[in-house]
Amino acid sequence: MGDPAGISPELLAKALAEPDITAAAGLVIFGDRRILDGGATVAGTRLDIDVVDDAEAVPAAPTRPVLVDLKNLDPADVMPGEATLAGGRFATDNFRRALRHAAAGRADAVVFTPFNKKAMRLAYAGYDDEIRFIADVLAFDGPAREFNVLEEVWNARVTSHLPLAAVSAAITGEAIVRNLALTDACMRAAGFARPRIAVAGLNPHAGDGGNFGTEEIDVIEPAVREAASKGYAASGPYPADTVFVRARRGEFDAVLTMYHDQGQIAMKLMGFDRGVTLFGGFPFPICTPAHGTAYDIVGRGIADIGAMRHATLLAARMATSNAAPAAATEPAAS
Repeated sequence: MGDPAGISPELLAKALAEPDITAAAGLVIFGDRRILDGGATVAGTRLDIDVVDDAEAVPAAPTRPVLVDLKNLDPADVMPGEATLAGGRFATDNFRRALRHAAAGRADAVVFTPFNKKAMRLAYAGYDDEIRFIADVLAFDGPAREFNVLEEVWNARVTSHLPLAAVSAAITGEAIVRNLALTDACMRAAGFARPRIAVAGLNPHAGDGGNFGTEEIDVIEPAVREAASKGYAASGPYPADTVFVRARRGEFDAVLTMYHDQGQIAMKLMGFDRGVTLFGGFPFPICTPAHGTAYDIVGRGIADIGAMRHATLLAARMATSNAAPAAATEPAAS
């Protein structure tokens, strides 16, 4: 269970009432029964779940959703539509327990309803983003990356939560090849036989032959050639203002962008209510809806479940195919 002051409790209650979601996996929920009950009231759904007090009591193969009731948040302490320390503690506690449950081999994937980053920082001083938190909890120091996923196209990126002024210096050939390898590995785990990955340029018109910058010539194009020589179906660099149009038409399965908003804007325009964020590279897949906590509509019962459905089904599919690899390896020849 994510941030309690937004639509997370409602989304979870709605998800638990969807037969395709409950049939896709054995679901184990970490949180507070009182908060979930409140979400069900808002959503207008009835909860059909088992409740236990400790994760050790969760069956190895649950036949219906199981809530580990941590009794870790009094509903009186929830301030709807506001980021608070109490809400951040609730979300970080639930997330930490779910990650450790999976790390112990008792779950194959983790899905969380939306967090509020301000609340998370109030509760966890070192919180930069989910990748940092996950790595801290799992003591993980391997390559990991955030992916945005729609049914028609994936988006990966070379740099993420970084000031725009620092992006160019952070783009290296090694980083591009590493992220292409990780993208290929995660997409294969999600069912793509040989994902076609387009690489976006950094500068306007992909540098226009060096007229608007030389990163494409000096760094990006050589890295794409290296990745292609290793067997990855990578091509580019392409102008960022048209590459998503081509991907949406079916020319590519994914676009590797150079920085955060270069891909995020396109993806959210194409499918804000359907988008999924996947944290790839960890020992198991971790997914969440790509949208936020929607403080502006909390309590109204109108939150769209589309992204939550896709997040859960993607995690289940990747878990079934032996999850997102902890380390990307070179693809088999195809």
